[in-house]
Amino acid sequence: MSADLGAPTAAQPVAQPETGSQDRPVALPRPEVTPAEPFAVPVPIRHRLDNGLTVLSYDMPGQYIHSLRLAIPVPVHQEPVDKEGVATIMARTLDEGTARHTALEFARLLERRGVALGAGVGESGLSMDIDVAKRHLDYALDLLRQCLTEPAFPQDQVERHVATRLAEIEQERSVAGHRAAAEFWSTYFDPTARASRPVGGRAETVATVTRDDVVAFHARHIAPDQATLVIAGDFGGIDVIDSITRALGGWTAASAYQAPPPRPSAEVASDRARIVVVDRPESVQTEILVGCPGPDRRVAGGWAPYPLLGFLLGGAPTSRLDALLREDKGYTYGVRASFRPRRRDGVFHTSGSVRADATVDALRLLLGVLDDAREGFTAEEVQHGVRYLTLTAPGRYATADAVADEAAALAYDGLTTEFTGHTLRELAGMDAERVGTAYRRFVDGQWTVVLVGDAAGFIDEIRELGRAAVTVVPT
Repeated sequence: MSADLGAPTAAQPVAQPETGSQDRPVALPRPEVTPAEPFAVPVPIRHRLDNGLTVLSYDMPGQYIHSLRLAIPVPVHQEPVDKEGVATIMARTLDEGTARHTALEFARLLERRGVALGAGVGESGLSMDIDVAKRHLDYALDLLRQCLTEPAFPQDQVERHVATRLAEIEQERSVAGHRAAAEFWSTYFDPTARASRPVGGRAETVATVTRDDVVAFHARHIAPDQATLVIAGDFGGIDVIDSITRALGGWTAASAYQAPPPRPSAEVASDRARIVVVDRPESVQTEILVGCPGPDRRVAGGWAPYPLLGFLLGGAPTSRLDALLREDKGYTYGVRASFRPRRRDGVFHTSGSVRADATVDALRLLLGVLDDAREGFTAEEVQHGVRYLTLTAPGRYATADAVADEAAALAYDGLTTEFTGHTLRELAGMDAERVGTAYRRFVDGQWTVVLVGDAAGFIDEIRELGRAAVTVVPT
């Protein structure tokens, strides 16, 4: 039996650590910690195909799952008022069969080579997502082409997705967070603005959507000339632009296509500064949502202070809102705050759930924190936030899908990840004065407040706060 070569023998005494004067190991010198190098957000190479499709390519060596994101600024405000939600149904049925394949056959084609494909519609427009292994890129691009240029929109699939969306609407009304959001937008925006109503439509409008409506909407609004395709991944040994050109270079607009007009700015309601209570008897928690106007990404003076402000107020357990309402008072698991840019203008948004018996005090304290922030932020707070946002950036943009998601979101505004890199560089030089000025520019203490909970337990005391007019609506 062989000896254990890792064990000491009589001829090989165990080495003892060097000791100091009191038989303690000598401390090794502490390694010098140097500041992290500035992080460079990946930037794209831009291409434009002859049909007008913009391609943003990100070569990320080692990322063998390619992420593709197609962004088309389909204007939901152009949906017929009595057919709102048709864009959502159209997006969800794009992959439900094509001129060549039934819905079942197309699903099997996706599964055969592990292609993940999804589509949806948001306030900014239509998005299509594909994640696929590098070796199957051409295969996935051909399936994307079929979805865009020859969707079948089968009658039974359109009806199925209409029924699914109607069920979602009903379910959303039962979820406090969704219910609060719906009430917030309908209160914050003027009732005539499309933004005051759900992107996915209301029950009475979705129920009227037919296959003919879906086909017509697709023909009028889906075209390559304003679309952006983002692709991120390892491009070693392949020509991704050639692959994209062969697959999508022949994509053209239908004869019914209508170029979208400039997107109007959604009008804020003249009476937005009020408190709306959605009554849900016997609720053990109250959902709180508070907001006011904010900037878009092209705001004068730069966008950089606003992600930082969201972090300082409600971005971590150390933020002002969490430190008070969660750590000190124990009213909530967490409250989040952020500035959310839209195509034009934006919204400052704060939300969270609190114990029902703490509703009044939680709202009083929350509004107090937001109002007091107009007095400014300390240099220590700002530097802590700057360090967090800049030093964690490499992790946020380490994968192809994260970079593609960021690039696609910016594409609706005509921007690329160069904007993200510029924002991070601006953050690095941020000071407390600039942060305070940016906050005061939009936050004037005139709040739109939505509470979803048991109104009987707090409505009188909410009125006594005297913050704004109070309205109670049924759930």
